[in-house]
Amino acid sequence: MPPFLSSVVLLLLTVTSVGILLAHQWRWLVIFLAVQYVGVFLFALEHLPLGMATVKVIAGWMGAAILAMTRSYDDEAEKAGDFLPQGRFFRLTAAAIVGLIAFTAAPQVDALMGDAGAALAAGSLLLVGMGLLHLGMTDQPMRVTAGLMTVLAGFEVLYAAVENSVLVAALLAVITLGLALTGAYLMTAARLAEELSAEEKEEAEAA
Repeated sequence: MPPFLSSVVLLLLTVTSVGILLAHQWRWLVIFLAVQYVGVFLFALEHLPLGMATVKVIAGWMGAAILAMTRSYDDEAEKAGDFLPQGRFFRLTAAAIVGLIAFTAAPQVDALMGDAGAALAAGSLLLVGMGLLHLGMTDQPMRVTAGLMTVLAGFEVLYAAVENSVLVAALLAVITLGLALTGAYLMTAARLAEELSAEEKEEAEAA
């Protein structure tokens, strides 16, 4: 992949991972997650055949679609307390620190991974770091799932540079879909629990 194109893909991953971190509306979160897998596909295509790289983006899009369809059943505004800490400046600062660490460590990781590419290594570390940062800032099932999928996407980008096994690619795709399905189940369970709690509260007030 030409250096310019690698830089463009790296910029795409940076924008989408930060967008997932800052998104307040679930629709934007899903959009950023889906676009993020386009960058994963382009980096994976550098070391994998077209078919295997396509599996990654299809699995990511299916996972994003599962989350979107599940979340669409509960279209109420997200609670202000769902995302802690609230400060956008804090989140941007934390994202900048993660990005600095990722870009600083990329040359060393690139050397350890058999010259996979500095941009690819930086993109992988950035996704893993942003995903972990996201996990540390929320307990909402949809956002936790997006954070886990981001971490796994970063691992897939780096692992594609050293292993092109069809079985491993299929396993990672299954894990991605499994994360999305688990997140959808937890979202549904949380919604049902809230509805049951509301009904019990109404019955108690009526009594």
